[in-house]
Amino acid sequence: MIYVVEDDLSIRELIVYTLKMSGFEATGFLDSEGFFQSLKEERPELVILDIMLSGKDGLQILKELKEDRRYSDIPVIMATARTTEYDKITGLDMGADDYLAKPFGMMEMVSRVKAVLRRSGKKEISDIVTYKDIEIDKLRHAVRYKGEILSLTLKEYELLLCLCENPGIVFSREQLLEKIWGSDFLGESRTIDVHIGTLRNKLKEAGNDIGTVHGVGYCMKEKDHGE
Repeated sequence: MIYVVEDDLSIRELIVYTLKMSGFEATGFLDSEGFFQSLKEERPELVILDIMLSGKDGLQILKELKEDRRYSDIPVIMATARTTEYDKITGLDMGADDYLAKPFGMMEMVSRVKAVLRRSGKKEISDIVTYKDIEIDKLRHAVRYKGEILSLTLKEYELLLCLCENPGIVFSREQLLEKIWGSDFLGESRTIDVHIGTLRNKLKEAGNDIGTVHGVGYCMKEKDHGE
């Protein structure tokens, strides 16, 4: 998981989208409040942090991260529109692992993310996720069942990926809505039931591996030993 803290909506969405298309999980945050709250719930592999933020700026957030022993080893890439050498040096001296000067290209960003993960010893996310006879190609957003390509909507794809990457983990409808549709989604939890239904149909026999935990939500059944 990569966290992106950026207050410009269009830039934040573009970064998150590009990271996802490159095979990473990514979540964006407007400011420090949502970022630190999510940090308590899920530890990211890397943080892309804009310096110019409303409220706490990026350097303040970086300082808090590096002073907290729970998070001090999380790699951080600073992003800034500032051009002065002082800001770059300050961020690096405070513990940032790299920086991106705006405007930067998306491919450059992905390259720097991979380089920082390699240097920090973090394992890059695999491009292929397999669950029994299901194969998910994260770079191409392609799903195969027994070698046959399945036609899934984006939300069906993201739902299947979430479940296949976490076999045996039960997700509530609310968790799936927030993870896949986003915290600002205004629809009902029945949206999940509908998508699970269509996903089961498209997966044919493998659809039986999506288990229903009554009163809670859904999970991908754990693999049997040897699978």
